[in-house]
Amino acid sequence: MQAPLLATLPVLGLLGIIVVVFGFTLSVPLGVSLALRDGAHRAFAPELLLTVLVGATLWALTRRFRRELQARDGVLLVVLAWTVLPVFGALPLHVYFEQAGRPISWTDAYFEAVSGLTTTGGTVLTGLDDLPASINVWRTFLQWLGGLGILILAVAILPMLGVGGSQLFRAEAAGPLKDTKLTPRITETAKGLWTVYAVLSLACVTAYWLGGMEPLDAWKHMFSTVSLGGLSSHDASFGYFASPALEAIAIVFMLVCSCNFAVYFLAVRKGSLMVVARDPETRATLAVMIGSAVLVTVVLWARQTYDDPLTALRHAAFNVISVASTTGYATVDYLQWPVFPPVLMLLLSGVATSAGSTGCGIKMVRLLILVKQTRRELTRLIHPRAVRPVTLGGHAVDNNVIFAVLGYMLVYGVTLTGFVMLLLLSEMDLETAIGAAVASLHCMGPGLGPAGPAGNYAGFTDFQKWVLTLAMLIGRVELLSFMVLFTRQFWRK
Repeated sequence: MQAPLLATLPVLGLLGIIVVVFGFTLSVPLGVSLALRDGAHRAFAPELLLTVLVGATLWALTRRFRRELQARDGVLLVVLAWTVLPVFGALPLHVYFEQAGRPISWTDAYFEAVSGLTTTGGTVLTGLDDLPASINVWRTFLQWLGGLGILILAVAILPMLGVGGSQLFRAEAAGPLKDTKLTPRITETAKGLWTVYAVLSLACVTAYWLGGMEPLDAWKHMFSTVSLGGLSSHDASFGYFASPALEAIAIVFMLVCSCNFAVYFLAVRKGSLMVVARDPETRATLAVMIGSAVLVTVVLWARQTYDDPLTALRHAAFNVISVASTTGYATVDYLQWPVFPPVLMLLLSGVATSAGSTGCGIKMVRLLILVKQTRRELTRLIHPRAVRPVTLGGHAVDNNVIFAVLGYMLVYGVTLTGFVMLLLLSEMDLETAIGAAVASLHCMGPGLGPAGPAGNYAGFTDFQKWVLTLAMLIGRVELLSFMVLFTRQFWRK
């Protein structure tokens, strides 16, 4: 049996490459800082050099162990990358606040970086409007990097260095992407998905700019809209703009980015939008989000929360779709609404987005499979000999996939309960504990109580922040990919 440490050396080498790639992304906020002379460049330049140096050293020390990735290597690399990259993402934040004379703890800096890279959108910072532009660019740019996964970008780079990336892609991708080759070469698939991501990003920033946002604000909010992250450069979140036009633009892109990017890629390759229209998961995602927005509009108007039905529609549509898509923007404090809408929105954040989107949570495809499996079991109670396969999009779903979904749901339930109990153990009240655990595991951001849309996570204890940081990481890398690391079989040859 190969020693576990020796077996991980090739993975550490690839991690070094990813760290180097990540280090160079610090040139974006550094360039902004130098161009605007906001004084924060001293928090970026040394960290850029340090990150590249650490990554290059790690690669140099382990490059002789290079080999083709196996399935377990891909899983380990994904978990390590999502855990290690926030360390380097947190450094500029920690250094800047130290230099500014308002130091934050390493716990807060790492929490903020994890929240960014995992596209969660929860924050421990206040006074966002007064921060240097480059700091807010870095916070939101982290979300854009994490949205589709910096690892998928790395898949397009690794083959150029003589390292195959197919196992890494399968470990990083969610849902159907794991077993679907959109092109014969996995590198071309990764490039195709990033092309779709880039095109949507350019369309979003252009729409925001034409809608009235300042150019830099347009870029920052594009980063957090296309990634479904929701971090804003304003304490009032998206409500800062008080613009129905900008809210409508955000709604469109939140809906678009909640659907499977692979479907868009296939639609472009086949030259037909019918690929999108016929996709059952896309139809379900849009139907659930839009239908829920209409339902909440009716509730708000019927309860006289807003006298004008158009005002009710405006606030319901934006905030429901924002939370359901796991973006987490807010234009009002929706916790002041009747209790039904906020709870419904929190539940939607777990199931509304599609696999292969930039959202997190259980994903709509799993919900569809569970519903169809339930129907099959009900049919069997009445007709025990009936043969009724579970189908999705006209294709039968393999029983192995169904069992995997059932296993996932069991792990999900146990994990969520565990996080809630840990928060309760820290003497957090039940409402806040449930809201924070759900929001973090779904990578959604705002929860209930003090962590709601009008607050943040600054008042939480260090223990509570580390619990929620772990929840964000697990939610981003997919539950089973994380949990498998703790099985004895994973470490056997």
